[in-house]
Amino acid sequence: MSIAKKRLSPEESRSASLEAARQILIEMGPQAVTLKAVAARIGRTHANLLHHFGSAAGLQKALAAYLADTVCDTIGQKMAASPPGDRNVREIVDLAFDAFDSGGAGALATWMAATGNDDALDPIIDAIHRLIDGMTPDAHEKRLMHEDTLALVLMAMGDSQLGGPMAEALGLPRDTARALATELITGRITAFWAEHGGKAEE
Repeated sequence: MSIAKKRLSPEESRSASLEAARQILIEMGPQAVTLKAVAARIGRTHANLLHHFGSAAGLQKALAAYLADTVCDTIGQKMAASPPGDRNVREIVDLAFDAFDSGGAGALATWMAATGNDDALDPIIDAIHRLIDGMTPDAHEKRLMHEDTLALVLMAMGDSQLGGPMAEALGLPRDTARALATELITGRITAFWAEHGGKAEE
């Protein structure tokens, strides 16, 4: 006896598709994230996925936005839970590095760029802008956060692609890049608050 397929709203169908795409990305890599593969994973038709995303490139861009929004939401919650001077920088660094490494965002962005999707990082940048712009109205602190985010994303992206072989070749622990990122950002935050102390509160 056949079981009727559950009817999903367009929003539920899109969310299910993106979660399935995330799982495929982690399990098999970015080249496996296709409309056909995602449709098969969630028991939908290729036409249904085509309606939501338009093309494989559209699916990949939507997936990049989904990954970025997810990690930025988590980082935002952690940052909001404690004042700037008490934030656990290493925890935030680990979230970013994990998103690009085990979360697949680094491989996905690299694959998208290599296959001609020149705006591969746009969804990630947009999510970061929303995170930072929602955290502080102070222009000085916002610039610091933009600069630190630039350094963190570049380090996380590079580490996801070359971190393992580079650390091994240099005889360094695998998490050395994370430790360096933490040291860099912590030092910059300390220097900023020493110089600008009360400006963000004025």
